[in-house]
Amino acid sequence: MKRVAVLGGGPAGAHAAEKLAASGLETILIDEKLAWEKPCGGGITYKAYEKYPFLFENQTQKKVVTETYLGAHKSDCVKMNLNQPILIFSRREFNQMLLDRAEKAGAQIEKERVTAIKEREAGWTLKTKSGSIDADYMVVATGARNPLRDFGTQWKAEDTMVALGYYIPSNQEHIDIQFLDRLEGYIWVFPRNGHLSAGICGRGATAQELRLRLERYLDEKGINWKQGQLYAHMLPSLSRSSWRNNRMAGKRWMAVGDSAGLVDPITGEGIYYAIRSADIASSVITSSGFDPATAGGVYRGRIEDDFLLDLEFGASFAQKLYLGRFFFKSIPSCIVDYMHRSPKLYELMQDIFSGTQDYLSLRNRLFRNLNGSVNETIVNFIFQRIIPEPPVGMRATAR
Repeated sequence: MKRVAVLGGGPAGAHAAEKLAASGLETILIDEKLAWEKPCGGGITYKAYEKYPFLFENQTQKKVVTETYLGAHKSDCVKMNLNQPILIFSRREFNQMLLDRAEKAGAQIEKERVTAIKEREAGWTLKTKSGSIDADYMVVATGARNPLRDFGTQWKAEDTMVALGYYIPSNQEHIDIQFLDRLEGYIWVFPRNGHLSAGICGRGATAQELRLRLERYLDEKGINWKQGQLYAHMLPSLSRSSWRNNRMAGKRWMAVGDSAGLVDPITGEGIYYAIRSADIASSVITSSGFDPATAGGVYRGRIEDDFLLDLEFGASFAQKLYLGRFFFKSIPSCIVDYMHRSPKLYELMQDIFSGTQDYLSLRNRLFRNLNGSVNETIVNFIFQRIIPEPPVGMRATAR
């Protein structure tokens, strides 16, 4: 194989290009924007930087956040002193760091827009505004708004949620997370260097409805959003039925990150899965037994073994978690209330925030640990109603 084309310069594309170029393959990364800003928080969990230490060990400006406030409708906020900090970058600066790493590894970076893709005998011809580029293999990393309809996840309306937010010139040292009544989603306020990322993500509500709820919350917090710049974005949030038939790869191509729908269906976290899927894709492409005819199936199998089954299972109870009710209170409100009373629930939420608690083993952990006091028994009962037993074929993957 002579050349791999990586389409997209976000975290997934940049990391894939770095790994491919570092292995000695001729690699060209093509993106019409390259580094750009997004409303999404830019938070990097412990799960991500533990596995990929370069996400922490770099010179790019970042906030190292150790305090989070969780709030919910008609509940008092609970403060979490994080055992494992969350790192928060400007998305523009984070992307630029990853692109610089790819270029240093030997990847060719082209600021171009791919307008058409034509299959040839042993690869692809990519049409751009200024000409054409031939490649033997493609890594598709064009994000959730993937304009390449024949490559990557095939979206249905129920497989996405809206994310919008403000880039606000202001400062604070902690994260705010607010759950709203009857919304499958939440508000976040993330501190970055020199500004805040304040936004909302949700399913089943219009962008206008989400914006009004966000602005009302920011007004209540005394955060002047009127000085901010508004951004909007689509987030993948696959329903459980869509995970089985999710189109992640095909003949001589693989999709990574948002293009493959690889986003946590409960938290909306996507950076870890972008980096991880790019790592897995590049390792398949650079393996000694690489066969372009079968590589897509190998890639999907490795993704399933690593994290896909866990995300699929999480999708099975995401809606109940956000919209379910217990004695006329929302489930998020119950969680926030009982975090004040149950150290074990508080510890569990710590692990969820750090990314170290998977969904497949969550029910078993609740059953083992939350069965002592009256408060813990109630919390256990609530969660047992929401979280189903993992299917037999999935249980072996629970960690």
